[in-house]
Amino acid sequence: MTAQEIGVFAFILIAGTLGTDIWRWLGVFGGKQLSEESEALIWVRSVATALVAGVIASQILYPGGVLAGTPIMLRIGAAVAGFGVFLLLKKNMVAGIAVALAVLAIGLHFLGI
Repeated sequence: MTAQEIGVFAFILIAGTLGTDIWRWLGVFGGKQLSEESEALIWVRSVATALVAGVIASQILYPGGVLAGTPIMLRIGAAVAGFGVFLLLKKNMVAGIAVALAVLAIGLHFLGI
């Protein structure tokens, strides 16, 4: 490995660390000052939830890779089943994910994909 390649990797490591870890540490230290009921924390939680919902919707509606070859109704059905179990079991995330994966796997098996 040349010195130039090492420099590129070092730059990526430093830039990546500064770009993400600073915000994490600010969150750790600044979060101690916030009340769970504060408007700022409610806003942050709402934005985080919206981002996760957007990523999930993107993966269901416009998937890439192997998932792109699956029928959209199967993807939507798996997501609905997983979300239903999540709610029925008092917001048990592991159970919801497991059911969504099981529905997707069983559907793919029956479709022969």
